[in-house]
Amino acid sequence: MDENALFYECGFSCDNALFLKLGSEAFFITDGRYTTEASSLISNAHVLEGDRGDLLKTARLLMRKSKIQTVAYNPLEWNVERFAKLSEKLSITFQKRPNFSQQKRIIKTEDELRKLQRAAQFGKEAFDAFAKHLSALGEGVDEKRAFFEAEMLLKRQGSLGLSFEPIVAFDANAAKPHALPTDSTLQKGSLVLMDAGVKYERYCSDRTRTAFFDGTLRFEKEQHFSDTQRQKVYDTVLKAQEMALKAVKVGVKASEIDKAAREVIEKAGYGRYFVHSTGHGVGLDIHELPVISARSQAIIEENMVFTIEPGIYLPNQFGVRIEDTISVRSNGAEIMG
Repeated sequence: MDENALFYECGFSCDNALFLKLGSEAFFITDGRYTTEASSLISNAHVLEGDRGDLLKTARLLMRKSKIQTVAYNPLEWNVERFAKLSEKLSITFQKRPNFSQQKRIIKTEDELRKLQRAAQFGKEAFDAFAKHLSALGEGVDEKRAFFEAEMLLKRQGSLGLSFEPIVAFDANAAKPHALPTDSTLQKGSLVLMDAGVKYERYCSDRTRTAFFDGTLRFEKEQHFSDTQRQKVYDTVLKAQEMALKAVKVGVKASEIDKAAREVIEKAGYGRYFVHSTGHGVGLDIHELPVISARSQAIIEENMVFTIEPGIYLPNQFGVRIEDTISVRSNGAEIMG
């Protein structure tokens, strides 16, 4: 079962466990490696020890003894073989409810918002620290070294986890939205794109900045490039993000937020180079609900948390992305961190 879904339900997770709720009773089924810790941390479910290689056996016994007639499950978490083993010869109706854990988590509590805010602040501090560090390393450092240094700074000597592997891309490599580090080196006049996030108490941050290296590096939103095309693209992406942020309101469709960003980029003539959605939810998972895309029918509600991250990617030339994670408040978008 998805560990973040487990954690959301009972405040503990491990790599071999099932969470089962039958009426008013809940059960956390795991093996002997985890039962002691689980018992000390879980207060809202019975912790049961099952066969390490067959936790489904315990789940089946519980369901057979219960009078429950219907059980909901997330089909995206089960393969055909495991689901057949779970459901075989049980007189229970199994209802498919894709992403039901993420649906439950789409509106954040104030405690979750606090943790997300802290994660975002730590992430911002890491960006600032990396900008200074890369400036000190100076010209000639390659992306592989920069990636390693970014990862170390983000982890803060092991006190934080990573939301995902950071992206540090120079010049043409930044034209790949999910760029992998190469031997490309930093030069005076280079464009530097960094996309990274950290975890605080398991909650994620996500941020992207694109900056001009003129001997020093600053991940501020105000950037001045020596090349006119790069400046035009950067200003277009920044305006697109600003318009999307203004479009964030309780009650609007997520697709309207995407449209606000996309129209700016299309009007500037770069529509076909904006190749991803405008944003995604952030929480225990780095990609949660809602999806901020042209096809999304999600209605924006207060205390949702998601990214706003328009981008333009010119193959073999350069790419620009600007991303912030925001929370939805009664008066609109509030940037976290």
